[in-house]
Amino acid sequence: MSKLNRDILYLIFEELQDDIRTLYSSLSVNKTWCEIIVPILWKNPWKYLTDKNDYLLVDVINSHLSEESKNNLIIHGINFFKPFSQKPLFNYFSFCKHLNLSSIDKIINSTTFKFYYSESIISIIKNEIYNLFINESTKFTHLYIPQHFDYQIHLIPGAKHCFSEIMFLSCNTRVNDSVLIGLAGICQSIKELELFVDLRNSSKNSYGIIKLIDASKKLIDVRLLTINAIFSLCTYPILNNLYYIEESFHIILENSLMKHAHTIQYFKINTPPATKILSTLVNLKRLELNKIDHNIKLKFNGLENNISLPSLQILKTDIFQINTLRNLIVNTNGNLTKISIDYIFHSETDNENIIKAIYQSCPNLMFLKLVFRIENILELEKLLIKCQYLNGFYFNILNLLDLDKLFEMLTRSSPTSLFKFKFNIISREQITPEIFKLFINNWKGRHPMLLQITPYEYTDLFDPEIIKRFDYLRINSEDFEW
Repeated sequence: MSKLNRDILYLIFEELQDDIRTLYSSLSVNKTWCEIIVPILWKNPWKYLTDKNDYLLVDVINSHLSEESKNNLIIHGINFFKPFSQKPLFNYFSFCKHLNLSSIDKIINSTTFKFYYSESIISIIKNEIYNLFINESTKFTHLYIPQHFDYQIHLIPGAKHCFSEIMFLSCNTRVNDSVLIGLAGICQSIKELELFVDLRNSSKNSYGIIKLIDASKKLIDVRLLTINAIFSLCTYPILNNLYYIEESFHIILENSLMKHAHTIQYFKINTPPATKILSTLVNLKRLELNKIDHNIKLKFNGLENNISLPSLQILKTDIFQINTLRNLIVNTNGNLTKISIDYIFHSETDNENIIKAIYQSCPNLMFLKLVFRIENILELEKLLIKCQYLNGFYFNILNLLDLDKLFEMLTRSSPTSLFKFKFNIISREQITPEIFKLFINNWKGRHPMLLQITPYEYTDLFDPEIIKRFDYLRINSEDFEW
């Protein structure tokens, strides 16, 4: 029975893993609770770090250092480690599943800066701390590597054990090639790859990342996030060579990723594909196409020729090319359940074409984020009538003329499944309390709303029987969460 109770407690605390206050307050209840909660808190300690509390991790690192390590540091004149009278109750680092080398380097640099240590001394400190994390008693599932990283962590005793079950890797293309090549021989179970493609000399460091991609046995989630791309996208002749570097490197990357085309289910890219990679991702379920710079018009040529993504369920994009976007929606075999078209300018005709493509091709749609023009209210009504599974609607509203007609149509034609709304109203001056109150009153008798709206004086209008939950809209919140 005690075993069962412990398992149940673990499941409960796992559900509360993002509620740090509750977990901390529960630590002191009894020994059993403490033994269950500590490993949960230390699975990914980096997510709790801030610039104000990173010194706490320094203290924990200090308490875990062996006497041999401390003596080695003292011999080299390193004296910022405090003496501890007793060992910690747990080997906290043995619970870590996430190893964030970016955070470790940041802590080391910020801690050692005030002592003005030389590079060689800082290297000794890094060696002791890396050895503290990487050993035979720890197995990581997530690894985060900063740019310019050149420490040969794969040569640390215990590295093969530590990194043999890495499922998530986040790194920059400017990581030292030999580090990536070394990890490629160990990290063959990577399923999620977050790759920051740095245009500065990326092509010079291509072999290591390609070898790492090739070594992965089952890539499922890939994110290619180009940085410093403003230079590569300029059309000035003097910068054409930078564009060439980006394109050639992207071709190398995408060709390597195409070898995993049948396993990749989630793909995100913020520059136009340099190859026809998207047409090869036949099992793709989620696609994110983003623009780095909205002032620069990009061509997603890989989508122009009626690409077919029969398994696609989620589409998030902010691209301007309406024909491209329309073709993509139409050629997904009706499996799209979530569409997010972020805040971009659409002409009346473009807006109409997108709405029409959605209701003609997405009968199973559940969530929609859309730029809406009031001129297309009749097309929107057709969408509401045809998409009977629609559950949540996120409106980016460009103009507010006749907004009362939109609210009246929503109460008249929304499917019974629809009760979650987000309204991003750009110009608040044209929405009156009377218009909004009428919308709320007309909703009476339907499924109570979950409502988020641009900050405004609305709270005195709400009836809890009509609006189950209300929040002000946070623009950076997840599109499909209420």
